[in-house]
Amino acid sequence: MLLRVVHETSYRYRPAVDTAHHVVHLKPASLDGQTLQHYALQIEPPPAMLREELDVYGNARTSFSFQSAHERLTVVAESIVRTTAAPRERDAELAPQLNVPWEQVRERFRYRAGAAYDSASEFLFASPYVPRDDAFAEFARAVFTPGRPLLEAAEALMTHIHTHMTFESESTEVSTPALEALKQGKGVCQDFAHIMVACCRALGLPARYVSGYLLTSPPPGRARLIGSDASHAWASMYFPGDGVQGGRWLDFDPTNNRAPGEDYVRLATGRDFLDVSPMRGVIRGGSRHQLDVAVTVEPMEPMEPMEPAGLT
Repeated sequence: MLLRVVHETSYRYRPAVDTAHHVVHLKPASLDGQTLQHYALQIEPPPAMLREELDVYGNARTSFSFQSAHERLTVVAESIVRTTAAPRERDAELAPQLNVPWEQVRERFRYRAGAAYDSASEFLFASPYVPRDDAFAEFARAVFTPGRPLLEAAEALMTHIHTHMTFESESTEVSTPALEALKQGKGVCQDFAHIMVACCRALGLPARYVSGYLLTSPPPGRARLIGSDASHAWASMYFPGDGVQGGRWLDFDPTNNRAPGEDYVRLATGRDFLDVSPMRGVIRGGSRHQLDVAVTVEPMEPMEPMEPAGLT
């Protein structure tokens, strides 16, 4: 599937901002199942400094700053991405990794003096938006039963979150902790992803947060609306190698209770939202501001009929 993504962020400041520095994660990566074919970043007014680099997790990160006063800021990222489906359930080579009892994976990541380093281990620990709390372990134990294969348990956890949480726009803020969202039983895709990551870590299993986009389907008879989509988020769990095959990260979308496929575009991965926020920054001045975000995800080729996906 060939997808075009346009992500536009606009700020209006009162009074004007004197100086500012911003960081954005808006450039999709080329990785398994996804190839970036075009990317353009437009910033108005033109920044005094602009630099693109890789962050500590390998995501493309762009920094830019302004040294003069401005009352508006517009950032438009346009991407064209080729995606392919990754039907992991048919991947025979992954079978040994996916069918290992989840306790064996947990034991693999217990600290042992002299043990070989596995980079996935850094995704075991608490992070700013994903604390370690027994409430997450208790919630996850309903499906992480003794001896259950890791993939089966992970899919069951995804469904468990989808069933027990209610998707409700504006029910949480960007900074809402995962524990608060779990207690109130509702949230948005960011909260669903944070909860799944927190549950895995509480059980001793590495998990990370993924930001990106999802192609949504308009109601029958309705045209696709420009700017009506939104950023999306989901979780990723680590499946260690078996000595022959290397370790793999597999993605799970608890908001929509499905495995991400060719209708998803991945932007960045990190410990939680704070690591991969699409845009954040520090400003001097501009005591009041108005923020507008518009995202459009559209196919550039004729599509095969597909089941409608939930807007997240």
